[in-house]
Amino acid sequence: MSPELIFGSFIIYTLVIFSISWFTSRKADNQSFFIGNHSSPWFVVSYGMIGASLSGVTFISIPGWVGDTGFSYFVIVLGYVVGYAVISTVLLPMYYKLKLTSIYTYLGIRFGRSAYKTGAVFFLISRIIGASFRMFLVISVLQIFVFEYFNIPFWVTVVIFMVLIQLYTLKGGIKTIIWTDTLQTTFMLAAVVSTIYIITQHMDVGIIDMVSEVWHNSLSDIIITDINSKQNFIKLFLSGIFITIVMTGLDQDMMQKNLSCRNIKDAQKNMTTLSLILIPVNLIFLFLGAILFLYQGHFNIPPSLTTDHVFPNIAFNYLGTTAGIIFIIGLVSAAYSSADSALTSLTTSFSIDILELDKKFAKDAKLLKNKRYLVHIVMSIIIIFVIISFKLINNQAVISQLFTFAGYTYGPLLGLYSFGLFTKFKANDKLVPVIAIIAPILSYLISHYSPELFNGYQIGFELLIINGLLTFIGLSLTIKTNKLLTT
Repeated sequence: MSPELIFGSFIIYTLVIFSISWFTSRKADNQSFFIGNHSSPWFVVSYGMIGASLSGVTFISIPGWVGDTGFSYFVIVLGYVVGYAVISTVLLPMYYKLKLTSIYTYLGIRFGRSAYKTGAVFFLISRIIGASFRMFLVISVLQIFVFEYFNIPFWVTVVIFMVLIQLYTLKGGIKTIIWTDTLQTTFMLAAVVSTIYIITQHMDVGIIDMVSEVWHNSLSDIIITDINSKQNFIKLFLSGIFITIVMTGLDQDMMQKNLSCRNIKDAQKNMTTLSLILIPVNLIFLFLGAILFLYQGHFNIPPSLTTDHVFPNIAFNYLGTTAGIIFIIGLVSAAYSSADSALTSLTTSFSIDILELDKKFAKDAKLLKNKRYLVHIVMSIIIIFVIISFKLINNQAVISQLFTFAGYTYGPLLGLYSFGLFTKFKANDKLVPVIAIIAPILSYLISHYSPELFNGYQIGFELLIINGLLTFIGLSLTIKTNKLLTT
């Protein structure tokens, strides 16, 4: 497939996104940007969040990951369902009751200013890393298959993407993203389903026969019982629960969309629907991964340099022009959905939680908007620099890297919210930043030396749980200190 055709598809899709942005942001104000004026239809939010939840990581990494770990990722997905139930029944009612714009305001109410700022800072770090990894993955693929043909450097490609995302999210914010995510989800899912159909046609195998072939192949193995394996099903299930709680329920990016719903009942409908839809959707991605490897073996295609390049390599070089166009649109959809809401939530959190612009300029909407624009631009620049730096350190499947980093940065948030929600004690607010730093360091040491400490046991994604537990214990140890300080 020619790079010119790929680039043309990219331009056309981008113009469609800008058209939606123009229509949705014509009368946008600060409340439109932050919480969509509490007017977003829940079913639109739910459908759009499918794309935001999947992103470029799912689109590329999970199909490629099947070659190494089979369908074991599906156990994590089952854990997601439980995690979404916790969000729907515990976190959302609290957020709506307190009428929050930033969810980290809760930490200020529960503990104090230091905890509030600590939660916001850890979110900013977590989301910048997560969004940058997702964008890095997608842009790296486009760089190899498209932009290198035009001799465009990697850093220029990154700047182009971020400037485009900056422009169509600058005015409307979450109000725009609710609708652009709907389009992006549609194209992402259509790309996967269409690719599956094209592959079965190339292999001259019916879809039912292909399902049977995958089912009887080791690629579809789900349950791994070896307790020392990082893919042990118990570890993955528990990790799925807590990954969802922290990366959705304690994440301003994902919760900002829920808070844009009309009321708590609509937000809960959104969460429940999303959790159920993600089961078949992720199964389809895993199925695609399996048939990509079967296709590769059937036609003796040389292995890709990394598992993340399996899908793009076959789509661009072996499935024909139609499949290539479908893939590029799905990939660009994944890229945009990874970064647009992240950029908006980072702007929201930094503006409200760190700079407190909503309080400083409560009576001057125009000045608040101008300050918000500036924060929006600064966040784009930060993401650009982080993405470029990742090019130097990428050495394993991106999805594994993402969840590993998330275990360190989201763990303190898990501990803080758990302590706040499930105890009535008042931890020492001034010590919260110290605990939030010490817990990830101890988690790293435990993870690094776990084979020696625990007779060969390797810590995987459950690192997040350990980190949260250490934070919880640290907060508990400050209760007595806090009483002494207040007497």
